[in-house]
Amino acid sequence: MDWDKLRIFHAVADAGSLTHAGDTLHLSQSAVSRQIRALEEALDTTLFHRHARGLILTEQGELLFEATRSMNKRLEAAAARIRDSEDGVFGTLKVTTTTGFGTMWLAPRLGKLYDQYPDLKIDLILEERILDLPMREADVAIRLKEPSQADVIRKRLMAVRMRLYATPEYLQNSPPINRLEDIAQHRLISQSLNSPQPVAAINLSQRLMTFDMASALTVNTYYGVLQGVLAGIGIGILPDYVTEDSPNLCRVLPYLESSEIPVFIAYAEELRQSRRIAAFRDFIQDELIAHRRKLRESAPPADAVPD
Repeated sequence: MDWDKLRIFHAVADAGSLTHAGDTLHLSQSAVSRQIRALEEALDTTLFHRHARGLILTEQGELLFEATRSMNKRLEAAAARIRDSEDGVFGTLKVTTTTGFGTMWLAPRLGKLYDQYPDLKIDLILEERILDLPMREADVAIRLKEPSQADVIRKRLMAVRMRLYATPEYLQNSPPINRLEDIAQHRLISQSLNSPQPVAAINLSQRLMTFDMASALTVNTYYGVLQGVLAGIGIGILPDYVTEDSPNLCRVLPYLESSEIPVFIAYAEELRQSRRIAAFRDFIQDELIAHRRKLRESAPPADAVPD
């Protein structure tokens, strides 16, 4: 099968338009159309339904597009390995992690990584969906659970715990909170229970919601929870890593926290020798060491657990 025709087919299927595919490939619309017709004749099938608003893949076209998409991802993986240099770190690195960890912990630290590797390009993908690393939907992932995908190298980085936080101003102007039962007199800010999040976080939220609070705020991301807490709306359930970059937050009921939530870094086996992966992995590990040190230095004496 002609590789050039497959490359053109993939571009058309991805764009849904001969014109747009031609722009991407730097070919005329007529040249693209001729190649698609030739491929359909070679396969003795119709790959696209032609509509006024664009092209739609037929069932046979879907099968071929699935194959070319897989081929394209593997070619990208091979190209990435080739581009890695023994003398430097450069090129694009696709990093995926959760929205909360990415916005509140990772993104603010990337400037230090760019200082070390100014020719590196980071494509940061923040979503709760687990991307397929072997299929190169991303190069490296940081996840708040152990990855279960096959052919993936994984390493535990740290553990996160969910805790209660509020601003000093909120606590000064609100009823005192010394016991767990006192939470009923406050507005709780938490991530929505139907939003993707670790089981340990859900368990802590459900425990607190058993108290009959008159008012509450739920948000579908931890970043939204953080903004609500900083605005003085109430007491928020947040991961412990937020305290380093939000030092004005006060921990509420210091004895109360979730069980451990493990944080893993993972990447495809075929990228084991990638210098970009190694540079990012080492950077994250160094930042986590510094992060844990700051947490230990700033930790107040443990309060006694109430009866």
